Amino acid sequence: MSDTLILILVATVFGVILIAIIGYRIMRSMRGSIKLSLPNITFNPGDQITGQFDLHTKKRIQGKKLTVSLIGKKITKTHTDERSRTHSHEIYRDEKVLEGAKEFPAGHRANYDFEIATPNPSTPDSLNSTLGQTLKTALNVLTQSRTRFQWKIEVRLDAKGIDLVASKPISLNISPLI
Repeated sequence: MSDTLILILVATVFGVILIAIIGYRIMRSMRGSIKLSLPNITFNPGDQITGQFDLHTKKRIQGKKLTVSLIGKKITKTHTDERSRTHSHEIYRDEKVLEGAKEFPAGHRANYDFEIATPNPSTPDSLNSTLGQTLKTALNVLTQSRTRFQWKIEVRLDAKGIDLVASKPISLNISPLI
């Protein structure tokens, strides 16, 4: 194949992917939105995260469940032979169901308050849990590779078709305890 043909093929694939992403976002915004607000974004182990969100549906949505989740991921970046790789692994998920299966009519607006606890790895049960072991191992190898933890609060209306989702990153000060 000529270089021009390869360039055209790559540009076409990139264009199709970009159009698909834009189309998905437009379709999701046409269904409605979730606006999440947190009064604080830095937490210590065992703290309660409080916040609220506004749910607005523009079209009728058959919801399976409405949830708020605290999600923790371990992200490791390694460098070998002039290549770098990034691996992401979910290490923690605490999900609270706020509404079960329910139909949300077009034009529905509602405000929800929520509270969800942060993990406390200093308790004896937590130190032996998967989260505790993962955090201990990761902190021991921090000098050998670049490992960081990423935490977020996510609100999701799991629905038939496209879900409505909002998330915000938070800081969780766990490392000094392990």
